[in-house]
Amino acid sequence: MFKKLFGKNTSKEQPFSDESVDLVKGEDIPTHIAIIMDGNGRWAKKRSMPRVAGHHEGMKTIRKITRCACDIGVKVLTLYAFSTENWKRPKSEVEFLMRLPEQFLTSFLPELMERNIKVEMIGVMDSLPDHTQSALKKAMEATKGNTGLILNFAMNYGGRAEIVMAMQQLMKDAEAGKLAIDELNEQHISQHLMTAHLPEPDLLIRTSGEVRISNFMLWQLAYTEFWFTDTHWPDFDETCLKEAISVYQNRNRRYGGLKGEGTN
Repeated sequence: MFKKLFGKNTSKEQPFSDESVDLVKGEDIPTHIAIIMDGNGRWAKKRSMPRVAGHHEGMKTIRKITRCACDIGVKVLTLYAFSTENWKRPKSEVEFLMRLPEQFLTSFLPELMERNIKVEMIGVMDSLPDHTQSALKKAMEATKGNTGLILNFAMNYGGRAEIVMAMQQLMKDAEAGKLAIDELNEQHISQHLMTAHLPEPDLLIRTSGEVRISNFMLWQLAYTEFWFTDTHWPDFDETCLKEAISVYQNRNRRYGGLKGEGTN
């Protein structure tokens, strides 16, 4: 039931064919796609390889999907790269993950500049290792003038923590007399989130068969379309992305109303 409800690619919601790949070119393209990149470890285990091999392969997938999203016309691509809960993983794995941004951004930066892609980050930067911070800051500084796709990494990010920080700032504003409690509304909260300058995601993709959002963009996903796939992140490719967009294009996004339906 849940697979059909949320659009898992094993459901019968919208059969995918080679012809539907072309639909994304002229139809409604999601402005903001958010992806929970899951399954690197399982991909590696399936091949009797160490978990870090899966993370390294997943880095290659980021390149492919970034290029594809840019070519299709997506404006924002947010990738859940490291959650606040991921610190619980083995120390060696965490250390490897913290080295990946440096490897990825250093080698990919020339192409990011060529494609006019802007690198951003949501999450708590200060808690990351110095070398990770340095790599992220260098890429963000180098690409800050780019006006194309925003490649937004969620690093050391947690949705609940983000909401707590927003509420703390709003309480400070109220105490300083900048905001009256009875004036507080949804817009105020959105304006104090890490994504305040970005449109909310139109489409959320999660790979590797899990059907949950794992503390990711809890406020922002209120009206987002969900699409889940059994494909592990290292195997997720351009065809998978286009399939997800094709399904999205055939959804009726009503936002609580009756768009496209009768009212009787």
